[in-house]
Amino acid sequence: MAIIVQKFGGTSVADAAKIRRAADRAIAAYEEGYGVVVVASARGKQTDQLIADALELNPNPPKREMDQLISTGEQQTVSLIAMALEAKGYKAISLTGAQIRMMTDGVFSKALILSMDAERIHKHLNKGRIVIVAGFQGIDEDDNVTTLGRGGSDTTAVALAAATGAEKCEIYTDVDGIYTTDPRIFKEAVKLDRISYEEMLEMASLGAGVMHIRAVGFGMRYNVNIHVRNSGNDNEGTLITAEESDMEGVSVSGATIQRDMAKISLIGVDNVPGNAAKVFAHLAKAKVVVNDIIQTEISKEKANLSFMILISDLDAAKVAVEEIKSEVNFDEVFIREDIAEVSVIGVGMRSHYGVAEKMFGALANAKVNIDSITTSEIRISCAVDEDQAEKALKAVCLAFDLDKQPHDRGRC
Repeated sequence: MAIIVQKFGGTSVADAAKIRRAADRAIAAYEEGYGVVVVASARGKQTDQLIADALELNPNPPKREMDQLISTGEQQTVSLIAMALEAKGYKAISLTGAQIRMMTDGVFSKALILSMDAERIHKHLNKGRIVIVAGFQGIDEDDNVTTLGRGGSDTTAVALAAATGAEKCEIYTDVDGIYTTDPRIFKEAVKLDRISYEEMLEMASLGAGVMHIRAVGFGMRYNVNIHVRNSGNDNEGTLITAEESDMEGVSVSGATIQRDMAKISLIGVDNVPGNAAKVFAHLAKAKVVVNDIIQTEISKEKANLSFMILISDLDAAKVAVEEIKSEVNFDEVFIREDIAEVSVIGVGMRSHYGVAEKMFGALANAKVNIDSITTSEIRISCAVDEDQAEKALKAVCLAFDLDKQPHDRGRC
């Protein structure tokens, strides 16, 4: 039996009418002969409300209890979808992360998936049931409920698709697919028909909110084609898939803007082997996710070491930096909280020259000052003042024709 996994985000199951629409999509796939596994998020703003309820009672609630609490939103949704399916005459069963033995590590609020029991899902599918699984959650080895963090339901869906050998994984959301950039900022942005895993990984890591990086990573690792679609219409959406040769026809596929960033610079670090390792070991211990790293030698004896992080990790990073002082000698610490990152991404950068020149020229013409630059094989990122970020994004979008479909663009 071919299996399809369909994931519905919070806005796609926000009320009874939308839950029925989600049920109808599952039924349509079932009638086509698929074994159907549905993954659902909490409805609408329910998770936000649960968090607000917790903070009203305790401004610093234990993370274990927070996971226990907010996991209930998804559990409500899957039961309601199962009820809607039963009302339409189809056999259905809802399951929590614990019930499918979605095993994770013990890091509350951002747990990593270790394994799951796909056999239980296959058993219900073989009995003709539509299986609805609560996204975003699992359990650790001590049977504590854990949650997977932002984008956790996407990650659940793609992991389930990999574990069950699903033919398709559809991610239903409130947008038509993946756009060349954020259409709320650059209104001329166009929807991409397809994008490679590598490009989507870069875009997700750099602030594109439609898909979470961990979900895309699962897709890439296990070769799961991910189809991002709008739950409100039948448009084709965007396919996230393995890179194909014709994807290199354009240099840049998309651009992103990442706000809520901070930059920490350690000035005058002793330029000796092992100091960078000590710095990032402390940050890792503090669970601080580091985005970009820049090290510059300023003399034989000294170097400057800078790194970008999310503003939400800044307090933890400051504590880690204080601890580092006893092991790593440096002159001073400089912290910027008024910074953003604008990036261009494309697998075509491997075979096109002039991308950096065009990006820096566009920013210069827009009178946007660049704080720092980082690159990968398929990405160029510029840190800029936060109040210039939108202007910077629009400038690079126009420079790389991101208001046009890939086949309509010129080359660098």
